[in-house]
Amino acid sequence: MEINADFDRRVVVHARMLPWLPSPIPGVERRMLDRIGGEVARATTIVRYAAQSKFSAHVHTGGEEFIVLDGVFQDEHGDYPAGSYIRNPPQSMHTPGSAAGCTIFVKLWQFDLADRQHVRIDTNSLQLEPTFGRPGARADLLFEDARETVQLAEWDCNAAITMDLPEGGEFLVLKGSFQEGSDILQEHSWLRIPKGGSLDAKAGPEGARVWVKTRHLRFVAPPATA
Repeated sequence: MEINADFDRRVVVHARMLPWLPSPIPGVERRMLDRIGGEVARATTIVRYAAQSKFSAHVHTGGEEFIVLDGVFQDEHGDYPAGSYIRNPPQSMHTPGSAAGCTIFVKLWQFDLADRQHVRIDTNSLQLEPTFGRPGARADLLFEDARETVQLAEWDCNAAITMDLPEGGEFLVLKGSFQEGSDILQEHSWLRIPKGGSLDAKAGPEGARVWVKTRHLRFVAPPATA
């Protein structure tokens, strides 16, 4: 399966307009944003867990990164409410589910296969700092290594936000909205800008809270060749 698999093209997906598709696990549904592969895939997805749904225990051979959008995600390592940012590195194992139900934004098979660093951050507790050279913008670092930089950003009402992206970028709207080109991205809208591109955005009247990943689109091989 290939969905938005040409990483040299700009892509916008308004996830709330997509249908929920069933997964192999009852009660777990998906909105697929990009994908290379079948059930084992390099994938970016919004996943919804119904109350009392649970995956069987499994190993993340290629790693898993996610942020909880609503509800409470749970596994044997803890309970993670909305705003939790989690990285489970390659070879980590867990049994995910949700007693009350939840929605997460998740990326699979996009790690350095030698990475073993676990990350658990409650983004609600972060104190975002002003971004140098970008009036009306604040951010804090969630993760950084030789392959990528992941941040949580807030943009004030009508703030103009420009970013050069020599190695590409991804943006997920968590709250509020922003306009980029002719597209208005609202809550759970997702934007991917290819290598050599740039972001030229304007925050909406309520501002925007945005998950931002940059420097990573050099590494787009699917699992079979990762």
